[in-house]
Amino acid sequence: MVLHAFDDFAIHQTPEPLTHVGTSSPNAYDRYFFNGFDPTGELFFAAAFGLYPNREVIDGAFSVIRHGVQHNVRASGRMPGDRSTIVGPIRVEVIEPMRRHRVIVVDGHGMEADLEWSMISPAIEEPRFTWAIDGRVILDYTRLTQFGRWSGTISIDGDEIEVGATTVNGVRDRSWGVRPVGARQAGPARVPQFYWIWTPTVFDDVCTHLALNQHADGRPWHQSGAVVPRIGPDADPLDPAGIQRSLAAKAWPRWAPGTRWIEAASVGLERWEAEPIVVDYEPLVRFQMSGIGYTHPEWGHGHWRGEADSTRDEIVLAEANPGDPTMVHVQTLCRATWGDRVGTGVVEQLVIGPHEPTGLTGIVDGA
Repeated sequence: MVLHAFDDFAIHQTPEPLTHVGTSSPNAYDRYFFNGFDPTGELFFAAAFGLYPNREVIDGAFSVIRHGVQHNVRASGRMPGDRSTIVGPIRVEVIEPMRRHRVIVVDGHGMEADLEWSMISPAIEEPRFTWAIDGRVILDYTRLTQFGRWSGTISIDGDEIEVGATTVNGVRDRSWGVRPVGARQAGPARVPQFYWIWTPTVFDDVCTHLALNQHADGRPWHQSGAVVPRIGPDADPLDPAGIQRSLAAKAWPRWAPGTRWIEAASVGLERWEAEPIVVDYEPLVRFQMSGIGYTHPEWGHGHWRGEADSTRDEIVLAEANPGDPTMVHVQTLCRATWGDRVGTGVVEQLVIGPHEPTGLTGIVDGA
């Protein structure tokens, strides 16, 4: 066992020191995710940062869309014993828990960023994600989602972008537990099936949220939704009083022909003693999640790439192949409407394998 300075705080959940992971699964992880966007779709960026203690791996990525090109910088290395959140040129700082965070990229192969995120909503604890196939645990984790606004700068090969606190909102999530990461574990191959829709959305006075997983026949194995107020910097981000959780959450994506990317979508949230909500989404720009490691064949999360490694590449969005398995996972920035409200939302889609309600067949076959 190895002690850590945090062991002096009264926060233990097991008899072990905090550096000892509560599960022996090689797929244990602890991750930060952030995105940021303006209402026009001219600016969209995202960051992912993960630690995989049973694999001794740490990795991070930052990606920004500029003039139809998605610029990606990634880094990976051996996880430090102190769990510090810095790898190569990428760093995440928790300035004030649940209130303020910072994402920094320094000399990232021509990319730079210094961005501060400040909360505008309470943190939403999503129901625990648990999914097993034939008794083998695939997913078992907890996640929180929280809305905020960004300020700072991004630079791409010397082209500097000012990120204004009044115009650039975004969402972050924190998740930890077990999910498939790193090299695939040995065992029989199965035809994959996974259906995931996630729709964090910002309006002037409230924010809405949906998370939905379904089996191939449309039966949900995870669903949650919420409406939360926009709050000021002095409000309590952990006060659950303002979180209006949905009784049922539904999504109706309409796929663009030949793809698993939406051309439009609607989300429905049922509420206790209140009218149901329907939010409609009209796409503005598509962000490829492989840019920050999701489904990437070489820079996927938790993969060992040696003591220290980093890279940069670009994706020309108009040239992305919707039949490429690494391009299926996307976040689509959308204009969102709910009655008289008009806002900006993200519709994340990862749909692999068949999904009968929306007419998908095969593994990555388009609609």
